[in-house]
Amino acid sequence: MLKYLTGYVVEKSLSVDNIFVIAMVFSFFSVPPVYQHRVLFWGVIGALVLRAIMIVGGSILIAEFHWILYVFAAFLIFTAAKMLFMKSDHSDLTGNPILRAARRMFPLTSRYHGEHFLVRAGSSASHEAATPGSPLLPDEAVEKAIPGTLMLTPLALALVMVETTDVIFAVDSIPAIFAVTGDPFLVFTSNVFALLGLRSLYFALAGMIQRFRYLTPALALVLFVVGAKMLTTSYLKEILGASFNLYLLGTIFLILAVGVGASLLIPPPDESR
Repeated sequence: MLKYLTGYVVEKSLSVDNIFVIAMVFSFFSVPPVYQHRVLFWGVIGALVLRAIMIVGGSILIAEFHWILYVFAAFLIFTAAKMLFMKSDHSDLTGNPILRAARRMFPLTSRYHGEHFLVRAGSSASHEAATPGSPLLPDEAVEKAIPGTLMLTPLALALVMVETTDVIFAVDSIPAIFAVTGDPFLVFTSNVFALLGLRSLYFALAGMIQRFRYLTPALALVLFVVGAKMLTTSYLKEILGASFNLYLLGTIFLILAVGVGASLLIPPPDESR
């Protein structure tokens, strides 16, 4: 039970960082709020499938090559350092290789057409307005396409980017939970329940994401602690006893509480003037 709870807290806390990126994706594609639920629903379904595959692969690797845990640990510590010290701005997705590949491989509509991810040129769906009740605007890409051509809408591109970002975050979070337990069932179920709450968590925090500016450093510190725990498990058992995971859970809670508290109590520089 303790291992599951610790794994769940690790996964849930790391999924908060995913929310920042999802908000950026929705902003970049100007996804209408009425369709954000739909993108997140299918995004979570896809994430569960992809993570199940990654967890099975990770379990097989650990069973065959136990030393790979140390590789996971080093990767987590490297990721933590990168989050703390390397600033990067991903708000402009124009040059994203996945997005560029999708645009090269598939014909795209210029506008949203209802809640559709795919439309056929010339069909009734390709002549739907962006949102219910909004004016119908011409779509030059649809008009130029050969009738019957299957086309991706911007909603599909937003879904592709949400799935891509989840895979990137899973590369960090799955090794992190293997630091807590090697049981594939516990690893998967903690992932499942953390992801199932992602939609509600996003809509709960979407309006105040910018306030949590100290959360990313806190999450980086969580990754560092988990990576260090993975490297020193045998020593921690000797020093702290069999319940050392309880201390890990308490440490994670403390780090997250400080990150959230600092974000809420310390105003941004422009607000303190």
